[in-house]
Amino acid sequence: MLTTQPFDDDHPHEECGVFGIFGHPDAGALTALGLHALQHRGQEAAGIVAYDGEQFHAHRAMGHVGENFSSKDVIERLKGHSAIGHVRYATTGEVAMRNVQPLFADFEFGGLAICHNGNLTNSYKLRQQLVRRGSLFQSTSDTEVIVHLIATSLKLTVEDRMTDALRQVQGAYSLAALSQEGLVAVRDPYGVRPLVLGKLGDAWIVSSESCALDIIGADFVRDVEPGEILMAGPHGLRSSKPFDRVKKRLCIFEHIYFARPDSVMDGISVYDARKRIGAELARESHVPADIVIPVPDSGVPAALGYAVEAKLPFELGIIRNHYVGRTFIEPTDQIRNLGVKLKHNANRAHIQGKRIILVDDSIVRGTTSTKIVSMLRQAGAREVHMRISSPPTTNSCFYGIATPERSKLLASNMSIEEMGKYIGADSLAFITIDGLYRAVGETKRDPKEPQFCDACFTGDYAIPLADHDAGKVLTQLSLLTESA
Repeated sequence: MLTTQPFDDDHPHEECGVFGIFGHPDAGALTALGLHALQHRGQEAAGIVAYDGEQFHAHRAMGHVGENFSSKDVIERLKGHSAIGHVRYATTGEVAMRNVQPLFADFEFGGLAICHNGNLTNSYKLRQQLVRRGSLFQSTSDTEVIVHLIATSLKLTVEDRMTDALRQVQGAYSLAALSQEGLVAVRDPYGVRPLVLGKLGDAWIVSSESCALDIIGADFVRDVEPGEILMAGPHGLRSSKPFDRVKKRLCIFEHIYFARPDSVMDGISVYDARKRIGAELARESHVPADIVIPVPDSGVPAALGYAVEAKLPFELGIIRNHYVGRTFIEPTDQIRNLGVKLKHNANRAHIQGKRIILVDDSIVRGTTSTKIVSMLRQAGAREVHMRISSPPTTNSCFYGIATPERSKLLASNMSIEEMGKYIGADSLAFITIDGLYRAVGETKRDPKEPQFCDACFTGDYAIPLADHDAGKVLTQLSLLTESA
């Protein structure tokens, strides 16, 4: 069970971020900076493992990167010319130090640290097999399944052992690993989770997003390709593609919500894509109104695109308090009912008497949407028309994004008209799936071979859900998997 109430603001939540660097004397410090840029992908814990040519040095802690990696003493202990780091947001599994990544183990070939963004969909089955063969697990992380598969592989090199291990897993993953031989980066064959390659001088860098390259002054080289293994070591960079080729399926929610707006994915500016989504939304579902207001911060780019297309003023009609943590304790019903005002407050002067287009990126349970619509009415809004820059979220994600079970998703239980009445809006509309695809550069969605992973909207799961289909409800088991 999650302990930080991740859905109290009615959004899906980030899946984790990875960062790695090889060939720089300040590898530990640069990794900490990279993790700062990826903080939006996970706020529960952070960790870094560095290697100095003789020893591995690690620091892991609960909480934000800035709280744990700003100390000069901590950074100085992370000695070495190579390092990997991880910011964590669990979707299942306990929030505990034993699950904080990177995980580290001593193997026959030496030490190996590994961190993971994604979720393995057959980890329960693999874990059961490994336990029967004598493996002793120290965490509840599905990442540790990969560690044990590497340990039991009969291959000789680190790269071959990782390949052997990953051929046995199903699911979505982007990995960064560190051994005496160098830095290893892997992206799953479908490319569901993002991973990019960068360079700073002679140093090679991998990161979940390109924005982490910007913060350290590194150059973006390219996206790591689906099914690709990169090995950065003393002899340079080597690429291999040992897995069967399949149709690429990047998670489309990266463009809608997860990625930072200043990142670029598959050559597409996330910020520009979100503005185009807003423009498509305006073309599909506009009604007469006076102003366009975003739900901050994630609704801002789409609202800008909507306002330009609809030729309406854009206003910050809701002001967000950035200093409220996700773990705020709500001890009474009275305080709980006021909870939304801890994060958002109406900018009354720009709302009173107005017909408002209210733009947000998604509706999960409808809780915060209901409160925000009510808040705008209390501030004097004459009409509130809510527009959502994603299609209705009707299905759970099993590939590393924190979403509730399907029965708790509002869109899986109500029609759009019913949802609109539930949240108290004068009208409610979502972008269509084809409109979303147009905004990210496609003509429309190909139902036979979708260009993205959009299972949360369509129920079209590209990767088999072995554990789920076998009735393994992971959140109710003592042997849990954790989506990193």
